[in-house]
Amino acid sequence: MKIVVLEKQVPDSTEITVDKKTGALIRDGVPAITNPDDLAGLEAALELKDKNPDTEVVVMTMGLPKAAEMLKEGVAMGADKGVLLTDRVLGGSDTCATSIALAAALKKVGFDLVIAGRQAIDGDTAQVGPQTAERLDIPQITYVDEILEVKEDSITVKRSLEDVEQIVTAKLPCVITTLSGMNKPRYMQCDNIVDLCKEDKIEVLTNAELGIDPETVGFKGSPTSVKTTFTKDVTDKTEVFTLSEQETADMIAKTLKEKQIITK
Repeated sequence: MKIVVLEKQVPDSTEITVDKKTGALIRDGVPAITNPDDLAGLEAALELKDKNPDTEVVVMTMGLPKAAEMLKEGVAMGADKGVLLTDRVLGGSDTCATSIALAAALKKVGFDLVIAGRQAIDGDTAQVGPQTAERLDIPQITYVDEILEVKEDSITVKRSLEDVEQIVTAKLPCVITTLSGMNKPRYMQCDNIVDLCKEDKIEVLTNAELGIDPETVGFKGSPTSVKTTFTKDVTDKTEVFTLSEQETADMIAKTLKEKQIITK
C-alpha cells in the first residue's frame, strides 16, 4: 500500500500580519512548524506502516523551498520520501487552486490512500482535503479520530463530530482528514536522520512538470479573495454558573469537544 500524507508548513505564532493588497499572510521572519492535524495524519500513516512494513509512506506539501525542511522531519520520523511542490506560479493559491496542484501531484506519484489534516491553523478552512478528493473523483471521510481497519480495497474509520461519533467504511483509494487529538506523533529517529545526510529523499516538482495550466493556480486561479481582516476584541465580560462538580465537569468537557480541543 502507498500512503501519501499531505502536510502544510504554518506560522508558529499568532503575531502575524496580512498583506493589505493581496490578503495573503506575511510569513517572512515568522518561525514555521508542521500543522498539528497533519502531524496526526503522518503518525496514523506510520502506525499503519508499523503493522505492515511493506507500506510506503510519502509526505507531500506545496510551498516555498524552505518547506523541504518540514518534509525532512517527516522522513526522519519514518516516512520513505518527501515530495515538494514549489513554483512561483503556485504562489498565492487559495484552497481551490491548491487542490488542483495537489491532485495533479498525487496523480503523478500514485497512491492508495491520502491522509490530510482536518484543517490548517493559519487558514482554518478545512477545505483542501475534501477539494482534493473531489479533483481526484474518489471517496473522502473527514474528521477521522481513529483508523479501525484497513483492507486491500477498503478502510474503516471512526469520525468524531461535535455531538456524535460515526463508524464509516469507504472503498480505496480515498482521502481521509485527521484530527490532531487522535494520537501523539513520534519523535524523529537518529538512524533516519543519518540516512537523510547520506541520501536526499526529497523530490521537487514544478508547475511545468505537473502540466498544470498557470491560469488555474496561484493568484490568477484563485476565486477566493480576502475583503478585510481584523482582530477580535477581547472583553472582561464573564458568565457565571452555579453548578455541581459533575455538572461543571460535563460543561467543560462539552465545550472542549465542541471546539474540537478534545475528541473523546
